[in-house]
Amino acid sequence: MATHAGFVTDHINLNSSNLSTLPDTLRRCVDAHVFSVYDNQLRDVPEWLWTFTHLHTLNLSANAFEHLPDALGKLTALGMLDLGHNQLTHIPDIFETVPDLEFLYLSNNRLTQLPASMRVLKKLHYLNVTDNAFSSLPDWIGQLHGLQELRAYNNRLTTLPESIASLTDLRELHVMQNQLHHLPSTLGHCSQLEKLMVQGNHLTQLPETLGGLGQLTELDLRFNALTELPESVAHLTSLRFLDLRANALSTLPEGLAHLPMLEKLDVRWNRLTELPKAFNTLRERGCLVYT
Repeated sequence: MATHAGFVTDHINLNSSNLSTLPDTLRRCVDAHVFSVYDNQLRDVPEWLWTFTHLHTLNLSANAFEHLPDALGKLTALGMLDLGHNQLTHIPDIFETVPDLEFLYLSNNRLTQLPASMRVLKKLHYLNVTDNAFSSLPDWIGQLHGLQELRAYNNRLTTLPESIASLTDLRELHVMQNQLHHLPSTLGHCSQLEKLMVQGNHLTQLPETLGGLGQLTELDLRFNALTELPESVAHLTSLRFLDLRANALSTLPEGLAHLPMLEKLDVRWNRLTELPKAFNTLRERGCLVYT
């Protein structure tokens, strides 16, 4: 494979190189497919980068970017874009020209909203917007039909959009450490969901439709304000781990004791005086039960 100035021109990796500017010699590497400058001190990038139209992977994370130009949209072949761990307050509205994007990392910035053109990203599998300042997610997020993993923890979310029901391929939803007071009833339509992580919110109850999540294996509800659980949790027949620590539960649905796959149940720091005798069957078959 051809090289230039010591770099394999197909794959440029200058991670953790203490760079404040990019070497101008790189401008000749226009056929590169991977360009990664993670963990440097970059505040901007030269115009020639936007001529690298063969790029599939662009990693600009962990730098000091406060804004990026609309010229980012010229990189029409992008499949992975990492802009995390910068100081961005907005993302250029350029996604109509990069419709094949599959992985988008926007974590640890100063974002309060997402650009509307993101709705065209039908192939997007992974979206990470953690550690920003979002108070809500847009309704159009339900149009991201290929989404399999959504990470939005450590924001200021007070609710989730009803349109989340349209994310029928969603496998993991991570919304811990927000300000959620309830979950949408439509969440029960996410029939492929395997992990639901909502610890550290303000939930007082859960929707009855939660029982529709037949593929759910992990449910983390720690540090909320739940006073009861819906009877439908007994229908979560794939559930392996259920964490209910630090809520306000005084009773539990007896159906929990009959979940066939449950390996660990943690109910510490609630208002339970004792578990119903039916829960002895969980311990007898080897399930870890912490009370």
